[in-house]
Amino acid sequence: MLRILIEKELKDIIYSTKFAVTFGAAAILVILSFYVGARNYQESMREYEAARLANANNIASLTDWQQAQHKVFRKPQPLQVLVNGVTNDIGRTTEVRPQGELTAINSRFSVDPLFAVFRFLDLNFVVIIVLSLFAILFGYDAINGEKEAGTLKLVLSNSVSRSQFILSKLLGSLLALVVPLLVPLLVGCLILIGFGIPIAANEWVRLAVLLAGGLCSFAAFLTLSTMISGFLVRSSASFLLSLVVWIFFVLIVPKVSVLAAVQLVDVPNLDVVEVQKRKFATQGFENRRIKMQEWIQANSEPGVDWSKKFNAFQDSMFRAAEKERELFFGRLNEDWRNRKALQEGWAFALSRVSPTALFQIAAMNLANTDVALKYRYLDDLDRYQDQYADFIQKKVGTLGHARIVLRFAGQQSTEEEPKPLNPTELPEFVETQRPLGETLTAALPDMGLLGIFVVIFFVGAFIGFLRFDVR
Repeated sequence: MLRILIEKELKDIIYSTKFAVTFGAAAILVILSFYVGARNYQESMREYEAARLANANNIASLTDWQQAQHKVFRKPQPLQVLVNGVTNDIGRTTEVRPQGELTAINSRFSVDPLFAVFRFLDLNFVVIIVLSLFAILFGYDAINGEKEAGTLKLVLSNSVSRSQFILSKLLGSLLALVVPLLVPLLVGCLILIGFGIPIAANEWVRLAVLLAGGLCSFAAFLTLSTMISGFLVRSSASFLLSLVVWIFFVLIVPKVSVLAAVQLVDVPNLDVVEVQKRKFATQGFENRRIKMQEWIQANSEPGVDWSKKFNAFQDSMFRAAEKERELFFGRLNEDWRNRKALQEGWAFALSRVSPTALFQIAAMNLANTDVALKYRYLDDLDRYQDQYADFIQKKVGTLGHARIVLRFAGQQSTEEEPKPLNPTELPEFVETQRPLGETLTAALPDMGLLGIFVVIFFVGAFIGFLRFDVR
């Protein structure tokens, strides 16, 4: 009997006009999100390669490494265009110096502000907004709609128990709606292959888990709206309540959780931190100027070439100043990051009462576009800066900082004819990729909570119908 009821539910949904229209729209948007993602990846790669070529040409036009304004660029990742997360909000370009703090600049929105107005149509948006509404449209009248149509009393008049009916209703709805969604998702994967998007094996694993999470999020809203339909008598009332709950989970919870976290954890404004850094840098510059004046007064001897000693003194002084800067800036940055991480932790913890927030957090972790992306990128820049500083030290004998050059009367230059710089000698900037295990470890707890939501709503729908008045 259960099999017959499930088949009936499948036919009722699949043969309905509502299914054809809503599923068609959802399928088009799913496929379009993959297509847009693939095209955005290709465009981002063209911009990336063009920027690298322009940087290499700029360096090749110079003859002195001290004049080089070397830049590194964040390389686009395939899954980042499917789940944008914060990748478009942080900088993509960084001018590398042997010393000093590095800052990522030139976000996608600063290059093309239109993207800030019309955000990308990514897979994350389709799952959170489109598919969740799609689920509500099919679940809000799953039970009370049957009563209004008169079929509920007719079915239960036969040898069908309430538990069999609600179980067939839930399983049939999930099979009729979740399974067909696999088709546009698989088509989207074929689009990625057709466009030649280089997706590694571990990225396919992360994408598979991401798609499973999207279907789980869809199932959560389907069972939620079915549960509401079992507790309310009229389908119009259950639709209104389902819509209110959708607004609460999708729009209100994420915003309120952020506002609450801001009130719970005070994070200093970045402008205040920058003022402290500038004050430290200004004071350091003044101290170095005084030390150089004192050294010149104490060591200058008429007719003696002491420029090499003076240059060595400058280098040692700048190295000491750089260590002091790294310690001071490091303390400021670490304190700010710790406070920010605590604030973000509270925001994410509070937002996890929403299935859509759970999926979004998990999706960003799987695509490596979570809020920690900026810090991972800055850590990579810090490591690269050390490599670049060693390279400049070997090439010019100093760390490339601005210094005073002393020449004496009668001193002849022994420099050879300058040659153009070779940009291929520069150390290559490589971004550290999170291991698959670390990525899954970060995402699976939220995926598990999302699955728990599905079970809770499933049980709730079951209990609601057992108490439902079919008269």
